[in-house]
Amino acid sequence: MNTTTGKAKIAVIGAGSWGTALAIQCARAGCQTRLWGRDQELMAVMERERINPRYLPNAPFPDLLHVADSLADVIADANDVLVAIPSHGFRAQLQQLQPLLRQDQRLCWATKGFEITTGLLPHEVVREVFGTGRPVAVLSGPTFAREVGAGLPTAMTIASSSESYADSLARDLSSSHFRAYTSNDIVGVEVGGAVKNVLAIGAGLSDGLGYGANARIAVINRGLIEMMRLGVALGARRETFMGLAGLGDLVLTCTDDQSRNRRFGLMLARGLSVDAAQREIGQVVEGFKAARAVHDVAARKEVAMPICEAIHGVLYGGQPVDQVVRGLMERPVRAEFD
Repeated sequence: MNTTTGKAKIAVIGAGSWGTALAIQCARAGCQTRLWGRDQELMAVMERERINPRYLPNAPFPDLLHVADSLADVIADANDVLVAIPSHGFRAQLQQLQPLLRQDQRLCWATKGFEITTGLLPHEVVREVFGTGRPVAVLSGPTFAREVGAGLPTAMTIASSSESYADSLARDLSSSHFRAYTSNDIVGVEVGGAVKNVLAIGAGLSDGLGYGANARIAVINRGLIEMMRLGVALGARRETFMGLAGLGDLVLTCTDDQSRNRRFGLMLARGLSVDAAQREIGQVVEGFKAARAVHDVAARKEVAMPICEAIHGVLYGGQPVDQVVRGLMERPVRAEFD
């Protein structure tokens, strides 16, 4: 522990918008924080100018946040290592960390989504790379990086099979404007984080086509049912999806244009191609790859997910963009809950 502040020393891996925002929050909360990213030229600029000019130019670094020169340096004296990179690079980053981490260092991540090639959730990838025995946790919930960086009030969930680790990490990250809640349902929290990005594309498609607020809430609500079905099939608890990492993150991502996934759907509805929409956004659209992974996992588990299936059809099958909402409306009459 950091004897000066009483809180842990935290290393944050990934200097995109979300990794930077989390590093800023860790430092604001009193943790000695070091941040590392692959772009060493950008890292040098960040340390010199005390901002991330590429991703969060309006969020100055607190005094306790510094940029590390190398991966080994960033984790050297850390109590906790927090990985905040897109899901497609998650395993490769863990493999780089594996020979460097000491057994007494705890590992957490803010990466969302199934692994594309295997359909594994992040905690399952962690288990394959590191084995068991190390305290691990996942951070998720309704958060936009820009608002966290700006110090606006925020709440999120930290899930771990270790109650003591979840509680310790939540206390280290919490401050007067940032509240972390704890959970022991890692599967539920991770499924919520993966599926919500796909559904946000659907909400963007619906709004971009001018279908109105009624259609948007139908996509959100029925999408939540699909999220629950898949989560329960994978071993999650149903009540987790009514919390911050389920309903909270879903509503946020589907209704605010800070969401890259929602903006992606809006652009597709305007007639842009998938490639053109991704280029215009300029950052990773997690829901695009997540749609394929969710489709594959749902098929393997024989879980009915008609909205996610329609979104997958638009992105990968060339289906018309109005297929998502129209397909929902044309489904056979049935009981709402079954």
